[in-house]
Amino acid sequence: MRLFICGFGTVGQGFAEVVASRKGFFEERFGEDVTIVGAMDSRSYVTSQDGLDPMSIVIGKAENGRVGPDGYDDPLAVLDSVDYDILVEVSPTDVKTGGTGLITIRHALECGKDVITVNKGPLALRFRELMDLAESKGCMLRFEGSVGGAMPIINLCRENLAGENIRSIRGIFNGTCNFILSKMDNGQPFEQALKEAQQMGYAETDPTNDIEGYDSACKVVILANSVFGRDVTFDDVEITGITSITEGAIALAKSRNMVIRLIGEVSDTKLSVGPRLIPRGHALGLSGTLNTAQINTDLAGPVTVQGRGAGRMETASAILSDLVAIMEARR
Repeated sequence: MRLFICGFGTVGQGFAEVVASRKGFFEERFGEDVTIVGAMDSRSYVTSQDGLDPMSIVIGKAENGRVGPDGYDDPLAVLDSVDYDILVEVSPTDVKTGGTGLITIRHALECGKDVITVNKGPLALRFRELMDLAESKGCMLRFEGSVGGAMPIINLCRENLAGENIRSIRGIFNGTCNFILSKMDNGQPFEQALKEAQQMGYAETDPTNDIEGYDSACKVVILANSVFGRDVTFDDVEITGITSITEGAIALAKSRNMVIRLIGEVSDTKLSVGPRLIPRGHALGLSGTLNTAQINTDLAGPVTVQGRGAGRMETASAILSDLVAIMEARR
């Protein structure tokens, strides 16, 4: 199985390490090797039809800041320069246009390639178009890592809970916001909690996508479309971030034995992200950076999952699960 990794940043590097460490697993389970034949970051690329050494690419990126010696103007020409089976698309999220990720995903599907992505932008903006394209070309488009990182939810709902009537999903889908709100529970002002989140690497220098709820909104769109069969986009979500939450609101919640958490909610009729009052001790009232979701079903009742919503190896684990699923299906 030949892979092309597009967007060779932190997650791409983590996945390359996974490919190297799971060589024996692939050979034992599938009787074939998994090779990386191409990798591309925002400035450079490297390809080899005979396969690249995953760790050499990772080390080169760390030392030089580039995945390869050659630059490029046209990412599609780079994709077309080598024969691959699966595009692993892990470029940064662009919630306004879909960015380069939308272009490369669409191109790979048009060429009959399977795609694994953790990029929320293309899925939040063009989900139905991309899924229809994949179906028309006989391809698979999988995206477990796009919601909740290592927390299993999409494949859980679509495969393990197949046949259930899933009535709603409510969850904490952004660890940065949860970290900030957890610190505010302990008396820290918002700005101080945000600064600490940035110092610890949980929040970007520009934290807008997190604290305004945009990141969580992308995830509820993906859940609405993939689990509930809806046809919605980012613009359909009712979004309220956490910037207006005051110390007084936190104190009032505390006096009622409650906490405030940024909750994404999705069902057949609901699509929202906003601060909600949650009873202390409830599954959705957890503190720290973890993601959690409560899936309400008719037969199993509430099913709660929890896990790390971001991170190099955590997200790579979700990509691995999608790769195994594609290889099983192709076998």
